[in-house]
Amino acid sequence: MKFADFKTNSDGMIPVVVQDYKTNKVLMLAYMNEEAFNNTIETGKMTYFSRSRNELWVKGETSGHYQYVKELAMDCDLDTMLAKVRQVGVPCHTGADTCFFNNLVKKEYDDTNPMKVFEDVFNVILDRKENPKEGSYTNYLFDKGIDKILKKVGEEATEIVIAAKNSDPQEVKYEISDFLYHVMVLMAEKGVNWKEITKELSRR
Repeated sequence: MKFADFKTNSDGMIPVVVQDYKTNKVLMLAYMNEEAFNNTIETGKMTYFSRSRNELWVKGETSGHYQYVKELAMDCDLDTMLAKVRQVGVPCHTGADTCFFNNLVKKEYDDTNPMKVFEDVFNVILDRKENPKEGSYTNYLFDKGIDKILKKVGEEATEIVIAAKNSDPQEVKYEISDFLYHVMVLMAEKGVNWKEITKELSRR
C-alpha cells in the first residue's frame, strides 16, 4: 500500500500505535506523514513526524533507542497504523519501558499468567544481553560465559533437591524460581526461546 491510500488527518498525517513485537506491550503513540512513512519503509527504522519540533524524527537517532520494523498494519478504516517493532533500550524519554504509565483506572485482575511471566522475565534477560547494564547480575553471568552459567544451573538444581527434602514449601518455590531464572539465562546464551520450548513440550 502507498501512503496515498491512507485516510490522513487535517495535517496530512496518520497516528501510529507502536507495540513490542515479542510481548505486544503498547510502547507509544506517534504520527507519520508521507515522508516519515517512506523513510520507515526504506530504512527499516521507525520514523515519525514530530509535531512539537515540526520535523522528521527517526526514533532513537539521538538516544540510540531505535525501533526496528517487524510488522506494519493498517486498521479497517485505513486511518491508523499498528507498528510492531524491536525496541532497542526504552521507548519513553523518561526512561520508562512504555509511554503509558500514568494509570487512570485499574480493576483487579490476575497478571501472573505463567507464560506471560516467563516471557517478560526472558525479555528482560535478552535486553540485558543486547544492552548491558552496569551492576547487573545477568550481565555478570553473560560476561563470565557458558561455564559459569552452567555451573549456576547445576547449583540451583541441587538446591531444589535439598529444599524438597525439607518441610518448608516456600523454600522449594524460591529455589525453583532461581533455577528457572538461570535456565532462561542459559536459553538466551544458546539462542533458545520459550516458543521453541513450548512447541517441543506440546509435541511430546
